[in-house]
Amino acid sequence: MKSVAYILKSKPDQTIYTIAPTASVFDAVKLMAEKNIGALVVTEGDAILGIITERDYARKIVLMARMSRETPVREIMTASVLYVRPDQRSEECMSLMTEKRLRHLLVMDGGELIGLISIGDLVKDIISQQKFIIRQLEQYITGELG
Repeated sequence: MKSVAYILKSKPDQTIYTIAPTASVFDAVKLMAEKNIGALVVTEGDAILGIITERDYARKIVLMARMSRETPVREIMTASVLYVRPDQRSEECMSLMTEKRLRHLLVMDGGELIGLISIGDLVKDIISQQKFIIRQLEQYITGELG
């Protein structure tokens, strides 16, 4: 399996999108829609306060009949954010996401936020590796039997 650093480098857009805790949930969802992403890192200055995801919106705004334009991000964000290091392997990340039921992980290097990976990024990596193994096995079989 590949490292988190490799997965980050392979992403077409490596921008880390952030939002202030005082911003409205509506603004957060609007930004996620514009950027076609599922999560924003909630920051205040250099401090990481949490993460807001589409799941937070669905469960804490829609299902509770709250008003997204009137609710600040800090009221629905997930404050306890898990992170991984760039040298960790994708299988470790997938295991952590599965165990904790997460869809996004921050990537930190020496206390600095350097990226964000999603479960989709990991699945893409796994599929890529499986295709590579299948090609290798097909070549081996063809070489052996041909």
